[in-house]
Amino acid sequence: MTTMQSVVRRRRAVAAAGAVSAGLLVLSACEKPSPIATITVGTSSVNSEATCYNDGNALDTASLAKCLKDTDIKSITVDPDETVRFGVDPKIADSGWTILMNGQPLTDSSKKTYRTIPGSVFFNAQYGAQGNSTLVSVKQGEKDVQGLWSFKLKKSSS
Repeated sequence: MTTMQSVVRRRRAVAAAGAVSAGLLVLSACEKPSPIATITVGTSSVNSEATCYNDGNALDTASLAKCLKDTDIKSITVDPDETVRFGVDPKIADSGWTILMNGQPLTDSSKKTYRTIPGSVFFNAQYGAQGNSTLVSVKQGEKDVQGLWSFKLKKSSS
């Protein structure tokens, strides 16, 4: 092997190693996506990453208050006679999760990945509903809030 071939191979190896290192550096700078929460009504579903999420660490009160006021959230239409199904990523379930309605707990904490609630609950004044839409949130964490996923449930007109 000539010295020239050896130099070319060494340069290619260094260039390849540099490209791999740069790629890993770019990937490590990316934020990890938060776990997903999903709501299903009949054949329709909507899912979302967290409105607020701190990778399993507690969120402070100010962050939480801001999250509950977020208006850029996904919505789904609900027939009050249908069942609303909530599904969460196992990472959420492992910490325990609660369903909130307009910021107030609607359920006890659960470590299951799936729960169902009658659609009529979300439009019943007895449970704090007002009008034809309700803000529903999934709160991760039993004591400290570690994440919040919010959805708007709109009452169907039929």
